[in-house]
Order: sequence, then structure tokens, then C-alpha cells
Amino acid sequence: MIKVEWFYWLIGLIFLIMAGQMLLDRTNPKRFGTAAFWGLLGIGFVYATWVVRHQAPPEPLGVGVLLMAALGGFGLTGRGERKTTTTEERARSARRFGNRLFIPALTIPFVAVVCATLLKGRSLGGGLILEKSSETILGLGFGAITALAVGMFILRERRIVTPVNEGRSLLEAMGAVMVLPQMLATLGALFAVAGVGKAVGTITQNVLPNGQVYIAVAVYCVGMAVFTFVMGNAFAAFPVMTAAIGWPVLIQQAHGDPAVVLAVGMLAGFCGTLTTPMAANFNIVPAALLELKDQYGPIKAQVPTAIALLACNIVIMAVFAF
Repeated sequence: MIKVEWFYWLIGLIFLIMAGQMLLDRTNPKRFGTAAFWGLLGIGFVYATWVVRHQAPPEPLGVGVLLMAALGGFGLTGRGERKTTTTEERARSARRFGNRLFIPALTIPFVAVVCATLLKGRSLGGGLILEKSSETILGLGFGAITALAVGMFILRERRIVTPVNEGRSLLEAMGAVMVLPQMLATLGALFAVAGVGKAVGTITQNVLPNGQVYIAVAVYCVGMAVFTFVMGNAFAAFPVMTAAIGWPVLIQQAHGDPAVVLAVGMLAGFCGTLTTPMAANFNIVPAALLELKDQYGPIKAQVPTAIALLACNIVIMAVFAF
């Protein structure tokens, strides 16, 4: 059986290799901080296996996260100078390969869907092929490896060091903000365990008028968007707002359709994602990679759409959930 932790180890190994490259890159004035940041992340992917198995204490992981936050927060990470192709050379290459350049990107979701559907629950030699409940994650891992092989074949690249170097360059370009969504999602889980959702729910239920379902719908949807704006991740806001309003008020008291309430509630949270710099992977990283003059340009362009979508989500929930 193929286990998901094997891919976590592979990811950790890749981060450690790139951290070693960053440490040796003398063109990066912050090479020590950069190498430490990504090295800690790589170690975390491997060490967490024994934490999950209760064979190692979790405290070192917490210390590692705090060190990573300090390295990123105090600007101790940077990027080096790397020789690459010119804009004209990249344009010629794009014209040469054309739409074939999209094949590696499309390979990832294709392989992921195959693993999550066709290989789910399949057995080989008396045992499952893929670890149970991890088919989608394993599919993404297989998809990434397959896409790498397909991309190297299309581009006639024979050296594995080339994509590794390009990946390192991409990591340095995105910087510490790349892991911000994962940390914010973890923060949302901590809020849920700490009972923040119940506390917000108690306050909200005391303020909301009894029987005003549509007001509760608006509060839930707007709350999802606002919490997502603050926390940068709809998955972090979801357990808090659902425990506060979605489940106790809209589903249990008002007898709303759980599928509609929860699905549309998540979509309302994504409206907040469009408007916040905390959602770095959606809004800040693309601006950095595209070298836009205004790093908040994507957010400014998305705000009108976010407001319109939030209003639509409120109407959809009010009409179809009750």
C-alpha cells in the first residue's frame, strides 16, 4: 500500500535539498535566514510523521513554526541572483512549444482525479493500492511527479537539477508568504478547539432577533467573508462561523438544508479571500511573480466581483436552503 506520509517525506527532502542550495548561494545576502526557513519546513514534514504516531513530542514542531515566523516576519529571508533566459528567449520558446506547455499543468488534476475515483478502494495483492482516505492527496503527489516527467520530456530536459533549481528560484521569489495560508488554516483549527466559535455564537444568538432567518443568513455569509478577510483563509473561518451561526442557528433552529448552508457559506468565505492580502497565495504571490508595480493590484480588481458574489451567495442560501 502506498502511504501518504511517503510523499510528505519526499516534499521534506526537496525542501532540505533546496535549503542546502540556498545556504551555498553567496549572491543571496540573507542566505542563512533563507536556508533556515525552508530547512525548518522540510524537517517539519519528516518529523511530523512521528508526532502523528505519538512517537515524538510535538513541542519541537511548535518551536520550529515560531522560528519560521520570526525569520519571515523580521525580513531575514531573501533571494539570490540566478542566471536565466532573457525575455526574448522565453518568448521564442513559448512560440516554439505553443499550447504543449499547458500539458504538464493539466496532467496534475487528471492524475489526481484518476487516483481519487478509479483507484479509490482498489486492491492489489490483498491490500489497498492507496492509503484509505488519502487518495486525493496521493493523486496530487502522483500528478506532480507525472507532470514533472511530462514537462521534462516535452522540453527535452534530461537533468533533474534544472527543475530543482527552478523550484528553488520560485520559492525564493514567493518568500515566506507561501506558507501563510497553511499557518492561518491551522490557526482556524486552534480557534475551533479553543471554543471561539461557541463564544461568537452565544454573542450572536443574543443579538439576533428570534425567528429572523434571513438576517441570520446575511450575518453568517458576511461573517464568513469578514473572518476570511482577517484570517486569510476560508477554511480557517469556516469552523468558527459554522459553530457560531451556521450549525446552531441556520441548521438546528431554522431547519435549513445542511448541504446548501455549508456549501454556500464556504463560497461566501471565498469572497473574503478575493479582498485580503492575508490570502498571500491568491493575491500577493501572483503580483510578485508577475512583477506588478502595485502588489495590491489583484485585490483592487477583485473587490467589485467579491461584493457582487457575496450578495448572490446570501440570496442563494436564503432561497434554496429553507
